[in-house]
Amino acid sequence: KERQILVTSALPYANGPIHIGHMVEYIQTDIWVRFMRNSNHEVLSFCADDAHGAPIMMKADELKIKPTDFIDQMKKDHQDSLKKFGIEYTNYHSTHSNENEKLVSEIFLDAKNSGHIYKEDVEQCFDEEKKMFLADRYVTGDCPKCGAENQYGDGCDSCGATYSATEIINPKSSLSGTKPITKISEHIFFDLKKSKSNLKKFLKTASIQDSVVGKLSEWLESGLKDWCFTRDEPYFGFEVPGSQKKYYYVWFDAPIGYIAATSEWCQKNSRSLSEFWKDPGCEIYHNIGKDIIYFHSLFWPAMLKSADFTLPSEIMVHGMLTVGGEKLSKSKGTFINARTYLDFLSPDYLRYYFACKLTDSSADLDLSWDDFLSRVNSDLVGKITNLASRGVQMLAKHFDSELGSFDEEGKKLLLKTQNAHETIANYYEKRQFAKAMLLIRELVDDANKYFDTYEPWKLVKEDKEAVHKILTSIVH
Repeated sequence: KERQILVTSALPYANGPIHIGHMVEYIQTDIWVRFMRNSNHEVLSFCADDAHGAPIMMKADELKIKPTDFIDQMKKDHQDSLKKFGIEYTNYHSTHSNENEKLVSEIFLDAKNSGHIYKEDVEQCFDEEKKMFLADRYVTGDCPKCGAENQYGDGCDSCGATYSATEIINPKSSLSGTKPITKISEHIFFDLKKSKSNLKKFLKTASIQDSVVGKLSEWLESGLKDWCFTRDEPYFGFEVPGSQKKYYYVWFDAPIGYIAATSEWCQKNSRSLSEFWKDPGCEIYHNIGKDIIYFHSLFWPAMLKSADFTLPSEIMVHGMLTVGGEKLSKSKGTFINARTYLDFLSPDYLRYYFACKLTDSSADLDLSWDDFLSRVNSDLVGKITNLASRGVQMLAKHFDSELGSFDEEGKKLLLKTQNAHETIANYYEKRQFAKAMLLIRELVDDANKYFDTYEPWKLVKEDKEAVHKILTSIVH
């Protein structure tokens, strides 16, 4: 039975190019989408640039260009990288769009009308020299958890802790270099505690890995914190209507970008947004990294429910990429932009390598260059590609590319391959790509043994008919 499926990848942030860590998710999504489409389901895939927030504003300031010009450049760069890796989306949009601004306002008003919104005073860092409140990213200092120096005011890159900018030790304003004071500002909150029962139900009904559900359940039981989703100016984002220069925090409008990308496509293709985001018959799948579980599995379902949108059917969480056992790091040479990789190697090599490593778990995966070389040279080139190439070339040379009949061994080989079809298909649907690749390699090994045993390049001089059967079995 044909299913209606909507798939998303987490939005790449528009403050820099796509790197190979991002490619884990985009390749994983693309493989699954291609398989499900080949299974005759209607599968629409959406993504967009995550184009708001203080880091983008800071980067544009550094380059002395407008934020809008900067995000336009980044979107072109992102789309070019994705295209070269064979990643295709039904529609690729931007969170800085009319569709997204309209949906953000609608969802905010729905949440407000359903009683999930309130205002409260918040103590924030204030730059006395610049006479302005500072976004978290405009405050740097020492991590209050581990003491690491030169960390941003919203989280530590060293230990992974998150905190308020007012908690940071030895704080400094990135704008003036002065020490900020604390000052009160009124902000808008989403009452997440009101969503607790709905979120418990969601975790029971949605398909999410057990390890992830366990962590989310811990957060639910230990007490949900209400979510402050506005920021003071200066901030590059959508202004909250009727507020005193308050802006929606990037994490409020970013996931709504999934719906906005769908909306733009629907307008161009005479389809209704409600058939995807208001109809429970449509299956919605989010692919995300384990670093953004909280936002996608708690805040996002709560937002959707408060505005009466369809909740995700499944949240597929993958692990982080390491290179040679190290986290991605520019200083250690393990941080590689997608474009840099493409300057030296085929995108298909990385697609195949990640497919060999990807499972349905949220465990980290490592890119080992020795392993990469072995899998590409031995498996992809030496076994899979070489078998197809030799078979097709000989069939073209000696038989005008026309297939013939099978010999008995060829029939057994074909039958074994056909019998493995259902198992391989199940692996693909369950995102157990590593298992699918392993079984495919085993079948290719059998075919290579069959080919090499009869040495058709020699046999063709003595028994052309037998060679035709061998090549038919291999190519078929």
